[in-house]
Amino acid sequence: MKTKHEVLDKGFIEVLDSLGNDLTVANSARVSFGKRKKTYDKSDERLVRYLAKHKHFSPFRHLVVQFHIKAPEFVMRQWYKHVVGIETTSSYPTKDHAWNEISGRYVPVEEYYIPENWRQQSEDNKQASEGTISGQEEAAEAYAKAIQIGKHYYEKLLKLGVAKEQARIVMPLSQYTEVYWTASFQAIVNFIELRDEPTAQWEIREYAKVLKSIMFDLYPSTTQIWEDLYWE
Repeated sequence: MKTKHEVLDKGFIEVLDSLGNDLTVANSARVSFGKRKKTYDKSDERLVRYLAKHKHFSPFRHLVVQFHIKAPEFVMRQWYKHVVGIETTSSYPTKDHAWNEISGRYVPVEEYYIPENWRQQSEDNKQASEGTISGQEEAAEAYAKAIQIGKHYYEKLLKLGVAKEQARIVMPLSQYTEVYWTASFQAIVNFIELRDEPTAQWEIREYAKVLKSIMFDLYPSTTQIWEDLYWE
């Protein structure tokens, strides 16, 4: 299975580790009866489909994947809002995910997202874009200038003695960042459901599409069941 998938111009999603398989979900449910199987068959598929259809989601949280993700800051800010799959206990919330990000205080920012084209604002959806604008070259020039201005004043602030953690606030959101994200199957497919849909921003949809492909590689039957029930 391919572990590293390129996204956008410089980004990627890489699978670092994974836990479980399609049978894991069925066995996690069967533990209620003190039973466990060693091979996955049609009866397990029926059980997993029943669990998903009736929203018995806890067995799906036993499937866990660790990703290394490189994406523009504006994509990551949207992503983090959907790092969910949250269970609330009697006293405090627990999350079936972990998220750690590279720090601009230690690692210099050197790469920026360069769009292939510039889209126009949707006429009927304030949160969406559609088509492309006519002034592609002018937009590209303005964008390149904005990046250079941000970099210039970042360096100027550093020379003035300003701390990196404060100077970086002038940097554009198009700068690339990297994170490690470890999440359960439920958290991952929730993200896919919310971000691989027409009103989501194009850039984050590209990441959601790659994630979906990865989940089909890792857990083909379980992911197909989820698609049948929730994505179509």
